[in-house]
Amino acid sequence: MSQTTLTEELMRAEGLLIQGQDEQARELLLRLAEDAEEYVDRNCPTTETLQWFSFPTIFERLAYRRVEEDPRELRDVGEPLDRLYADLALADVHVGDYDHATEALKQAVRWNPMGCEHRLNLADLFRVAGDMREYLALTYSVFERASDASHLVRAYLTFAEYFQVSEKPRTAAAALRCARRLDTGDTTLEAAIDQAAGTDRDPDSVSDEEAAELLAAEGLPDAANAEIAICLLMCAADAAAMGQRDVATNLTLRARDLVGEEAAMALLALIHEEDNDAN
Repeated sequence: MSQTTLTEELMRAEGLLIQGQDEQARELLLRLAEDAEEYVDRNCPTTETLQWFSFPTIFERLAYRRVEEDPRELRDVGEPLDRLYADLALADVHVGDYDHATEALKQAVRWNPMGCEHRLNLADLFRVAGDMREYLALTYSVFERASDASHLVRAYLTFAEYFQVSEKPRTAAAALRCARRLDTGDTTLEAAIDQAAGTDRDPDSVSDEEAAELLAAEGLPDAANAEIAICLLMCAADAAAMGQRDVATNLTLRARDLVGEEAAMALLALIHEEDNDAN
């Protein structure tokens, strides 16, 4: 199985999904998954299988992270594997097989442990199944891995909904306030804030300081967390590289108070620096 062949087959399967031919897409993706698993078993050493994406305690986090250092390499197959399993999960959902979709997304997470989109989608499947422990553990893991502010916003929204159901409205308001501080135009966040306006979940009913305290009591980072600031700076750098200087400036200013004026101004200088071949 070459990477080119697999990519072409994935594009064909995705075309079938777009056309609504879910069963045909699923059959093709299942065959591709069987081929990939056979390739892995034949060419790659095996490792102990654990649910390393779930870590309720610090000790277990360390154990799972050691498992994450999976020595297996796919050589010619490489990157498309997480895409393969994510597509298979989507086809499973379309035909109503949520159990198989969950297993497929677990594989997507395994082959792309930094892919927060897979983690958040897998968390949603656990929520549908009523497994709140895995739902919350996966969502929490986004705070330690995200390189996209939209993933952080989605994680805060997940916890805002959870705190609302848990009858902790002020903590839900704190989560919404932190999400708003990171907002990059997310329509789902805007809808959630509009719905909470004037209620005990209104993000304006708590200050930034109180929001940080409320979330810290729940073991969650607030929007002023240093790791989140780094995430914003990474997003700013990507935006600058694509020529989106206004977006890059806005994200850098949001991170300014978290990393200090000197570091923020240095990055701003790079963002607005005129093109120079010498640099």
